Amino acid sequence: MLIIERHDSILNLLKQKKNIKLQEILDNLKISEATARRDLSTLESKGLIRRIHGGAVLIDKAEETDIVLRKEFFLQEKERIGKRAAELAEEMNSIYLDAGTTTFHMIKHIKGKGIKVVTNGLSHIDELIKYGIEAYLIGGKIKGKTSTTVGYVAVQCLKNFTFDGVFMGSNTVSLEGFSTPDPEEALIKETAISLGKEIYFLCDNSKFNKASFIKFADFSKGTLITDKEVLEEYKDKIKIEVVN
Repeated sequence: MLIIERHDSILNLLKQKKNIKLQEILDNLKISEATARRDLSTLESKGLIRRIHGGAVLIDKAEETDIVLRKEFFLQEKERIGKRAAELAEEMNSIYLDAGTTTFHMIKHIKGKGIKVVTNGLSHIDELIKYGIEAYLIGGKIKGKTSTTVGYVAVQCLKNFTFDGVFMGSNTVSLEGFSTPDPEEALIKETAISLGKEIYFLCDNSKFNKASFIKFADFSKGTLITDKEVLEEYKDKIKIEVVN
């Protein structure tokens, strides 16, 4: 098992139980105690867990994580979600691609489809160029931590466009809706959603049952694409597509 896969597995166990004993990690992953301890140390250094005597607990907070770190986790889930979202975009002429690690996985699947892409994601640019996709980057203040453009200038630039589809990520998902820690990013997300004909929210299972500082969208705004079955309470509020 690759290091990233082990880390994903440990985080998934913690998502389910909130805390876990070292022996449970050994039993589930079939790895040595030394390897498990190294993995826990790495995850703790990245601010994702807190080690306790005999195990670890999940750090359940609505803060932003550096985009470089976020790219490392839940890769398989993000890939499946991104691929399905790209299928939904195939007949569209123009889309907005939110800055985020799940929307990033759409890009390689829309190559050669003639789709125009508008984004505020600096981390998307190299991938869009790599696959020869016509793309427009929104100007504005650069936010280094999440590799995005935000602020007044970005919003004004965004208002020049309309989209057949908007593909949106979210830091957290609760029964109240979709939320993010940053008011400036929330404003960009709200504006993009208002300009789209069809709205899709791309969220892996790690985002659920949490709330961040600013809610940017109600469930009524679009369709949620996720990788696992969610609680019935969510199904009553929003159209959900689960990918396998």
